[in-house]
Amino acid sequence: MGRDQLAFVRKHMLPEAPPPATQTGAIKWLRENLFSSPGNALLTIVSAYVVFQIVLSATPWFLNGVWDSPSLSACREILDGETGACFAVLTERWNQLLFGFKYPSELYWRPGLAFLLLFIAAAPVLFGKVFPRKMLIFTGLYPFIAYWLIWGGSLLVPVFALLGVLVGAFVYSRMVTVNAGIAVIVAFVAALVFWILSGYVTAPMENVMAIEAVASRDMGGFMINLMLGVVCVSLSLPLGILLALGRQSSMPIIKWICVVFIEFIRGVPLITLLFVANVVLAYFLPPGTNFDLILRVIIMITMFSSAYIAEVIRGGLAALPRGQYEAADSLGLDYAQAMQLIILPQALKISIPGIVNVAVGLFKDTTLVSVISMFDIVGMIRGPILASSEWNGVYWELFGFACVLFFITCYGISQYSQWLERQLRTDHR
Repeated sequence: MGRDQLAFVRKHMLPEAPPPATQTGAIKWLRENLFSSPGNALLTIVSAYVVFQIVLSATPWFLNGVWDSPSLSACREILDGETGACFAVLTERWNQLLFGFKYPSELYWRPGLAFLLLFIAAAPVLFGKVFPRKMLIFTGLYPFIAYWLIWGGSLLVPVFALLGVLVGAFVYSRMVTVNAGIAVIVAFVAALVFWILSGYVTAPMENVMAIEAVASRDMGGFMINLMLGVVCVSLSLPLGILLALGRQSSMPIIKWICVVFIEFIRGVPLITLLFVANVVLAYFLPPGTNFDLILRVIIMITMFSSAYIAEVIRGGLAALPRGQYEAADSLGLDYAQAMQLIILPQALKISIPGIVNVAVGLFKDTTLVSVISMFDIVGMIRGPILASSEWNGVYWELFGFACVLFFITCYGISQYSQWLERQLRTDHR
């Protein structure tokens, strides 16, 4: 048998020997990712040692934690000199951390129900391929339902607010064929006029179909952070799209209004805008005007985030090749149709990482409202809880709890954005 025949027999007829254990499984992964070179091996060992020391130091603090105690002094008596956390502050003040210290305890079910309905309302928007499109009807109604549940009062207020939105949408549909930019302005003015006029109807009927009203000053805790984050992100995205398109408009007035707005807002710290909302804005309102503080803060944070989102979307528009615009022209589409069907879907897909980055930063920046005497979760910790004689001196447990809540929310947003990018990645399929 010749050499070639022996090679053929060994290759095709004899069973192959299994690869060495060092080239498969976990050992292969460790060699390729953690010990691929002497430098990487040294960094792996040092990092593992640091993590081990942190876990070794923190484990007794967690395991010896006290969950049932009326005060910090009682906690220390239970620990009797041992290292341990006083988690009892969380079990004692959980309601204040989540809802504030003035929101009626018998009404906690209302913001809780609004929070659960948020997932149902967001489902068809975030996972459009899974849930039926008819659920978008509830998504459109949710903001008005949530307002009624959290603030209470007459049902006529959210009903007339919804009718104002419908009036604006009707006016926009009639004017969009003339000019998209003018249609947006006219629709907003029409809705604003309707809301002002409806105030004269709802004011004398404040007890019609009403539930117990809760003032904005009585709200606090993590509920404030969630409300500001959800509302401001939801409003700033469409406003940012309009600003980005307006900045590229061929109409000089609209273009320069958008440019001045974006550059001014981006050049001013958010905390300055919050002080304007809290103090300065009242000087420009008529005497006796009651302009809700939460509404003022929502307006300022929305303006701030929309300016940043506008620049992110403008980058996505600039990244599209000129051929996409020419393709829209060749199909005979007008400006509104081209943007809706061809340009914006691609630009928004490119802009997803930047938009998510702004959304995460915005949600964390909602803690700045504590500097204008709004008792969000950080304001509650720094104010009523730490100022009380029972829990003065507890820091790690309270701020650690706040960090966990923010991390879960921001990590969820980040994971969804990555999933959405994978779903929209059609260029290599």
